[in-house]
Amino acid sequence: MAEGFSFESLNQAQREAVGAIDGPVLILAGAGTGKTRTVTCRISNMLERGVAARNILAVTFTNKAASEMRERIGGMVSKAAAEEMTVCTFHSLCVRLLRGGIDRIGYKKNFAIYTGSDQVGLMKQLLVRKGGANCTLKPEQILGVISKAKNAGLDPSQQEDEFIGILATAYQNELRAQNAVDFDDLLCLGEKLLTEHEDVRNVFREFYQRVTVDEFQDTNALQMRLLQQLVGPPYHVCVVGDDDQSIYGWRGAEVANILQFEKFFPNPRVILLEENYRSTHAVLHTANSLIKHNIGRRAKVLRSTRVGGAHVRVVAMPGDAEEAEFIAEEIIEEKNLTKKAWEDFSILFRTNGQCRKLEEALRERKIPYRMVGAQSFFDRREIRDVIAYAQLLASPEADVALLRVLNAPNRGIGQTTAVLATDYSRETHKSVWEALCDPAFTHTLGAKARGSIEDFVAMIAGAKTRIDIAKENAGKVLREMITEMDYIPWLMRGCKTEKERDARTEGIGSIIQQLDDYSAKGRKLQAFLDAVSLSSEREDDLESKQGVTLITLHASKGLEFPYVYLVGLEEGTLPHKRSISEGTRDEERRLLYVGITRARERLTLTYCAKRMKYGEEVGCQPSTFIDELDGEFLLNSSYEEIMGREANEDELNSFFSSMKSMFDE
Repeated sequence: MAEGFSFESLNQAQREAVGAIDGPVLILAGAGTGKTRTVTCRISNMLERGVAARNILAVTFTNKAASEMRERIGGMVSKAAAEEMTVCTFHSLCVRLLRGGIDRIGYKKNFAIYTGSDQVGLMKQLLVRKGGANCTLKPEQILGVISKAKNAGLDPSQQEDEFIGILATAYQNELRAQNAVDFDDLLCLGEKLLTEHEDVRNVFREFYQRVTVDEFQDTNALQMRLLQQLVGPPYHVCVVGDDDQSIYGWRGAEVANILQFEKFFPNPRVILLEENYRSTHAVLHTANSLIKHNIGRRAKVLRSTRVGGAHVRVVAMPGDAEEAEFIAEEIIEEKNLTKKAWEDFSILFRTNGQCRKLEEALRERKIPYRMVGAQSFFDRREIRDVIAYAQLLASPEADVALLRVLNAPNRGIGQTTAVLATDYSRETHKSVWEALCDPAFTHTLGAKARGSIEDFVAMIAGAKTRIDIAKENAGKVLREMITEMDYIPWLMRGCKTEKERDARTEGIGSIIQQLDDYSAKGRKLQAFLDAVSLSSEREDDLESKQGVTLITLHASKGLEFPYVYLVGLEEGTLPHKRSISEGTRDEERRLLYVGITRARERLTLTYCAKRMKYGEEVGCQPSTFIDELDGEFLLNSSYEEIMGREANEDELNSFFSSMKSMFDE
């Protein structure tokens, strides 16, 4: 039974936000102020006041956040209502728009969605094809340039570097030829469809009568244009965010969207959530003293509901080796004294390069740790292979998917044959699949290669017929096809350990079972592929891992820990050396602010006199941000002072006892 919600459980500002269900509303939700509860209560209030669930749209920035919001609303009102609502990311929303109307802008409705790995694979092909052997940029960097142009509403082919412009043109032409889009195209084409076709725009405006956008400070200019097309007068839109936590400018986020919200949606109701339930007064006072130095921000002051708390420590270190040693030793000691879990401790850093020394120190002391940003499930080779086969069953014309598995497992179709097929497809303006089906091409090959191709084509065509015509469960068909081609035994031959074999086998079973479940519910194969494509954006699941958390400041947003060590407060690191030339010093300050406000109980800031960079020891200067911190709740110290301090007898006995038990395990 749904638990509902009561206004009495909310503070005054939260009650105001929950009650404001009409007109444009801007909720400025500071760190730790109960934003998620406020948003879910507000949507639940809409339902209780008669807004139909099907007419509510809530946009989040990750699939995980969307699932959590839907679950919370289901617990407050009803699961049925929560399921009927649209709770999704901007990209998922655009898939919904485009599946219904992309044919109005020149595409077929069965378009494919390229994941990041698909894009990289295509760009690698284009680099070879266009003679880019001497190009110093990596495929990912070129794709980044193209992405930035798309999100800014510019023509990707118009580049200062002529070769990148040529690649961008070829890239878009290849996507169009395959009736495919990438993640940026989803947004661009979604906005284009709504802008150019008034009837489509009006249908969606009438359908989505109440729109909520979470993490609004992370939206870019393209997403704002999309939102403006989606929401018309009387502008029943609510955006929730915090300009002080806008830290993704490097990937196109526009803090101006939240600072100038009134320009886009006139006369909004502005509500400030400033009561913080997470951090101690000492931590918040320090955070407030830092962020007030940013010019043009929306004024707000976080107030803690928690009295007291330890001072924030600022510790000077001789070098990064000592920094790592100090943190590792102190975590062991603190865990022993307080009986805290390893998961209560986190180490935050500006760049991944700072992580190596920290990992070494933790490993040496057998401290378990979890890295955020490890390989995604959907980046694993076997998962990408299985998804590629599923893509072929939906649309054999998907060239990148076909070329990926044409010889996986080894079926005697070598790279030379694949290149010949690709060349023939370009010359005849066909897909690679059509080339493989064309006797004019296959008869140019040797008997062995021709026979292998015929077997491959028959396998895919037969499986596709079972799904499309016989209406068999797609998961069942895919599982049988994978088994019959001996894919798993072939994959196992490349595994070095039993653990790796088990993980790969389990992963294949998991992804096929997901498709099985989709099909059992009567959902189409393409819907599964859409969901998989949209899930392939990395979303780390900390709950499934154990140990001390090692995480970048950017990735830490939205998380909280009792103990936080924030390392590397040096000029050139935090703020980053590029911040002056790029004019992003305010964003670097916001990044430090985000890091500080992750701490619930204890916060330690460190800086080094020297640090290893690119194999060389480099001298460092303390970050100027340290000087901006109010000293009322700061405790300045040094590595020598802390490590040289004599522990009392109880601490020593407890410390050595814990060390002994660790090494005895």
